Formats: sequence, C-alpha cells, structure tokens
Amino acid sequence: MNKTIKTVLLVAGLILLGYGIYTLIQPETQVSIGDLDLIEAQDNTNSYITIGLGILAVALSLIKGKS
Repeated sequence: MNKTIKTVLLVAGLILLGYGIYTLIQPETQVSIGDLDLIEAQDNTNSYITIGLGILAVALSLIKGKS
C-alpha cells in the first residue's frame, strides 16, 4: 500500500476513534424546569460504529505491504 494512503488512513482512524469515544462519554441531555427533571437516555449505537470504523482504519494503515 502507498505510504500516503497509510498516513491518511492512520489520521482518519485516530480522528474517528477520538470522536467515537467523545460521543460515548459525553453527558446525556438533561433539562430542568423547576421541580421537573427531564433526562433523555443516550443511544450509543453510532458511537460504537464510529469506534469500530476507527479501529478498522488504524488496522488497515498498520498492515505491512510488499517488501
């Protein structure tokens, strides 16, 4: 694989991993109006997909090509 493609995959993978972890641990939406507290449950499906794509991109960038 070309060195440029490996570098792009590595950078994109790290960005995807960082974004996926950030969306996974960010606080849930919470609204407080007087005594009423509304808390929205967080769906982490998109976070898991983003983290998986990041891991795949990093793994592909680390694969050794022909010697």
